[in-house]
Amino acid sequence: MEKRPRPAWRYVFCVVLLIAVFGAYVLRLYDWQIVNGDTWLTTADNSTQSTVKMTAARGEILDVNGEPLAVNRTGYAIVLDWAYMRLDTMAETVKQENETIHQIITLLDEHGEEWTDVLPIVWENGAYAFTPDSDKEIETLKGRDYADVNSYASADLCMESLIEKYSVEGYTPEETRDIVSVRYNMTKNQFGISNPYTMADDVSLEIVTILSENTQKLPGVSIEVTTAREYQNTSLIPHIVGRLGKFSSMEEWQNNYQEKGYAFDDSIGISGIESAFEDLLRGKDGEKVVEITSMGSLASETVTQAPEAGDTIYLTIDKRIQEVVNASLAENITATRENGEYLNSINKDNRSQDHGEDCYAGGAVVMDVKTGAILAAGTYPTYDLILAQEDAAYYSSLANDTLGTPLVNKAFIGTFSPGSCFKPAVACAALEEGVITNSTVIHCGHYYTRFTNGSTTGAPTCLGWHGDVSLRSALADSCNIFFFETGYQLGITAMNLYCQRFGLGVKTGIEIGESAGVLAGPGSRDVWYQGETLNAAIGQSDNAFTPLQLCTYAATLANNGNRPRATLVSKITDYTRETVKEEIALEIVENVGVSQENLDDVKEGMKAVITEGSARSTLGKYPIEIAGKTGTAQRTSGSDNVTFIGYAPAGDPQIAFSVVLDHGSTGTYCQNVVRDILDAYFYDAEVCDDGQIRTATERSEYAQQQAASSSASSESSSSASSQG
Repeated sequence: MEKRPRPAWRYVFCVVLLIAVFGAYVLRLYDWQIVNGDTWLTTADNSTQSTVKMTAARGEILDVNGEPLAVNRTGYAIVLDWAYMRLDTMAETVKQENETIHQIITLLDEHGEEWTDVLPIVWENGAYAFTPDSDKEIETLKGRDYADVNSYASADLCMESLIEKYSVEGYTPEETRDIVSVRYNMTKNQFGISNPYTMADDVSLEIVTILSENTQKLPGVSIEVTTAREYQNTSLIPHIVGRLGKFSSMEEWQNNYQEKGYAFDDSIGISGIESAFEDLLRGKDGEKVVEITSMGSLASETVTQAPEAGDTIYLTIDKRIQEVVNASLAENITATRENGEYLNSINKDNRSQDHGEDCYAGGAVVMDVKTGAILAAGTYPTYDLILAQEDAAYYSSLANDTLGTPLVNKAFIGTFSPGSCFKPAVACAALEEGVITNSTVIHCGHYYTRFTNGSTTGAPTCLGWHGDVSLRSALADSCNIFFFETGYQLGITAMNLYCQRFGLGVKTGIEIGESAGVLAGPGSRDVWYQGETLNAAIGQSDNAFTPLQLCTYAATLANNGNRPRATLVSKITDYTRETVKEEIALEIVENVGVSQENLDDVKEGMKAVITEGSARSTLGKYPIEIAGKTGTAQRTSGSDNVTFIGYAPAGDPQIAFSVVLDHGSTGTYCQNVVRDILDAYFYDAEVCDDGQIRTATERSEYAQQQAASSSASSESSSSASSQG
């Protein structure tokens, strides 16, 4: 087919259209470059955009019932923004910065407010000097990015370099030092147009008011509404809740946190739950793009990513039960020490003075048998979390307390010889391995003479003369001879295999720091002698476990040989607490591999401890059936350790517990703590305003007594008045 020619008018139309479009672009370019060129050039040159971080609210920490432990409140921070501080020249800008910093420092100091001060140099005796114990910070200070001096440079030389670097002129030495401190930290935090610097956190409303009234005199200074961390019940569980702090070094920040979006001056969880759940609690920071004009005014502000608040952590800790445990430990450790001092004062025969007068510390743990949830974890002595953070003298006193060691978490980190609390695990192993049966009888004549050819000289001993004893009576009366022989027949290898399954000498899996403890055996020392197996079988030798491990061990017995993973967290929600993100359920780590029949035999012995054995006088008449085991462990010096493990109700266990009194000497006070734990769980005991622990019934009776006493006093007063 022959192609038809296209009309010429189409070509003409296309050419005209192209000329028109091109002409429009030419006119627009003329307008941009010639007519309004100066305006657009000025805008381009002087308008600046920067991306600014929007800090997310930190998630909160609550007890199992939603009672606050670590929460947020509205706070105010003083922020320096370089975008608003620039003047015509860099020299003018720097001078203005220094004066602004000086004025803010003066204001804060006058009102007793704190500001971030990390400079390891002070002005004293007419010269600059390095602060003691600041080697890492001094090393950083001397680096190329800061003072840029030799490693051996003096404090004066460092200051000379920093004063020149930051152009600090016209101030007293003390004022100069403070301005340099702020400028130095600003440099560390990479202060710039896109990175404002927080000079002071959580300032008072009074400071906010003063600064708000003087904004024109302090360019670049703003007050930001923030969330300030607030801890409730600051001495309740400081080791568990933990605290926030700053990075220990520039290296720590650069190596581990810079890529995660942290600024160097950000706060971070450094202990406890605050540290273990940092990623969830922190939330996700947002961003906004800020455009600043040449005059320093805000041209526009656009949120590009809204901040996401951190998650809220619900602990398993029950505040009421925890308060009872803390109060009971304090009361009974004090009573132990006072009783020991009294016994020593009446000691006419110059006997050993190891009666508990050296008892200064202890720990206790309460666990939900079904879930592994930690309901309470007591450490005595405890300390005030905030006071330790804010008062250097107070913290120093804590660190130097070698008797109570209050900074050590006794419940999870402290390790103690368990004594006879170890025997139920040995009994389970021996039954399962066929070494003994429920009907096995071993004679106790006070001395164990297997290794002494029948001689009592140097022979290990029992606390009593029990005669022929079975497993049940051996547990009830804590007969060492029975377990010396059982341990000998069983051997250390088999003994430790089962003890590890019970959670002894292994970590429990708790979310915060814990000790693995020590399980006595060939691995605990260079040479293991057969005689050490005897000591290990009664819970001595190198055996040393945490109260948490002992409680997990008791829970495993109660749970028919299933060992639960210990947990401090019940659930995780969003910040509003409306959406549950994760709920923590029971996790069985392993089964100990002991038959139900053998477990039941051991449990019967543990019930006999309460009804007819070593705990009868204190707990024998308790209205709820208890299964337990007492323990006394000799120390190389000082009074014996006393321990107690158990669970209740014995027939249908709900809770397991462990109590340790370091140098407690006698089991009575240790068992008093157990009774208070049971009262708290089963009878709603709480610590009253007068410091006394009372059950719900006791509180009602006490209130009635107080009312009657008040009424009688009122009637007596009225009668006296009428007679007058």
